[in-house]
Amino acid sequence: MTSLSKNARIAGLLYLLLPLFGPIRLIYIPTTLFVSADATATAANILDHELLFRFGIVTELFCAAVLIFLVLALYRLFKGVNQTQSVLMVVLGGVMPSVINFINAAIDATAMLLLRGTDFLSVFEKPQRDALAFLFLRLHHQVDVAAEVLWGLWLFPLAILIWQSRFLPRLLAVWLTIAGFSYLALSFTGELLPQFYDTVFKIGSPARIGEVAFLLWLLIMGAKAQAPNAQVA
Repeated sequence: MTSLSKNARIAGLLYLLLPLFGPIRLIYIPTTLFVSADATATAANILDHELLFRFGIVTELFCAAVLIFLVLALYRLFKGVNQTQSVLMVVLGGVMPSVINFINAAIDATAMLLLRGTDFLSVFEKPQRDALAFLFLRLHHQVDVAAEVLWGLWLFPLAILIWQSRFLPRLLAVWLTIAGFSYLALSFTGELLPQFYDTVFKIGSPARIGEVAFLLWLLIMGAKAQAPNAQVA
């Protein structure tokens, strides 16, 4: 195994951790514990399954750390291709999303604090605390919607690097570019026309699978540099 292929597989392994743990807080917990427009029922569900909710906070922090190591692994893979695009990929795909994940973890911890109640929160009645906690949970979702801009933008320098590298299929570059536009459309729809958010999410799902195809290619196939004569051809 060449060092190039080894670096690609390391990046693929780190990338794989995100779809394994990310959906726990992003999808599973909201669909399992949250009740739309009902702060009291949502609060009761969270308190009844407090360990699950706290595990969601842990996975948020875990994914934030994984993002940093992932983009560093990708930087190591692509830095010889285009230094500028590699740095842009690290900032848009690692540094900024990771900070947002840490912020979201703090938001969830605050909601949990409100639901559990402490002495200094005794000035609020329980229905008020439930409503405030529900507000923080909605804030978490809105932060995710805004962060989808970054989830899309970082795919553009990544796609450019794949296209220029010649050691990964260019089809992946095209697919990731389409996925980038899909995330942007999803974020802008969530901010401008939230009633159509679910529709845009479903329409853009095939495009966003491009990230799964990319990580599986890295993990299984690795990367193989072309011979000089093949590059000329």
